[in-house]
Amino acid sequence: MRDQFPFAVARVTRRWRKLLDERLKDLGVTQARWTTMVYLQKGGEGLTQRELASLMAIENPTLVRLLDSLEGQGLIERRPCQHDRRARRLFLTESGERFMDDLNDRAQALREEMLAGIGDDEIECALQVFQKIMVNAERQQ
Repeated sequence: MRDQFPFAVARVTRRWRKLLDERLKDLGVTQARWTTMVYLQKGGEGLTQRELASLMAIENPTLVRLLDSLEGQGLIERRPCQHDRRARRLFLTESGERFMDDLNDRAQALREEMLAGIGDDEIECALQVFQKIMVNAERQQ
């Protein structure tokens, strides 16, 4: 059973993302773009590109392309940093806020569908297991 666990987690993750992508297709945004916006919203607006890249665990050049695309769609804006003129801080635009409201509503609906019939105690247990796995993974670095 232990040998099947990582594959089961990967299958659920892929399926979840695929279904959410399908529900967001009409918004014209890819998974990479919506993931970036989720991190920006949850990480706190006003992050620098470097902070966001670190939070997302991706390379800065990859993030720059994503941010250029999001800025081109009018979903985010870069503003000068008051304390470091070289840095720019990232903010959602009004369109970006509306997009995130829609994304969050659609994600919530999908969550409810995929977690139907699963009790809060089961979810809590699963989250505890994932937390322990992450602690073990951190020890490997």
